[in-house]
Amino acid sequence: MMENIRNIIFDLGGVVIDLDRSRAVAALSEFGLHDAASLLGEYEQKGPFLRLETGDLSAAELYDTLLPGCLPGTTATDIQDAFEKFLVDIPVERLSTIRELHALGYNLFVLSNTNPIMFNHWIDEKFRQEGKTINDYFDGIVVSFQERTCKPDPTIFKNLIDRYDLDPADTLLLDDSEANCRSARTVGLNAIQVKETGVDSFASICQRLLEKGKEK
Repeated sequence: MMENIRNIIFDLGGVVIDLDRSRAVAALSEFGLHDAASLLGEYEQKGPFLRLETGDLSAAELYDTLLPGCLPGTTATDIQDAFEKFLVDIPVERLSTIRELHALGYNLFVLSNTNPIMFNHWIDEKFRQEGKTINDYFDGIVVSFQERTCKPDPTIFKNLIDRYDLDPADTLLLDDSEANCRSARTVGLNAIQVKETGVDSFASICQRLLEKGKEK
């Protein structure tokens, strides 16, 4: 699979970004949102959080939806901070690896189910660790709240392929969801489900790609 890869598509959460759903659930529950556990999933969201990811709700509309069910005194900032606890870190060595892949001539893209709260705040800030912006690391970025659809809907994969004129046969998706990988394969993409450890970890997959890139 690695032999002819020219384009690499990165999922963000669970691949580039370390996640901990339980932190967000606990933090939101402290403000009275006791259904947070049923609304926040590892790979897919529900209710207002899903509508935020698909662009059907703005950040302000999400807060207006949630605040009436919160404890008195809860603010929009409280909800934002609690929600963003879902995101743990972007290790700087991953950013360095992405830069190395780019330098070897790979075309790099983001395809992520995400929302404007996280994307325009936490994610934006974390990608600045090396004094750059997220746009310096990737040749194109496709996110669900702008596309108004989420993975595993094949439409979002097709949007990326068409927008950047990619050949699926030489394009590899790295995603932590097997459902997303299966959907990507239906439109011709190569896909690897990224695991936390082992041969399919971020570090191991990227090392193989770096080695192949240096052979070219």
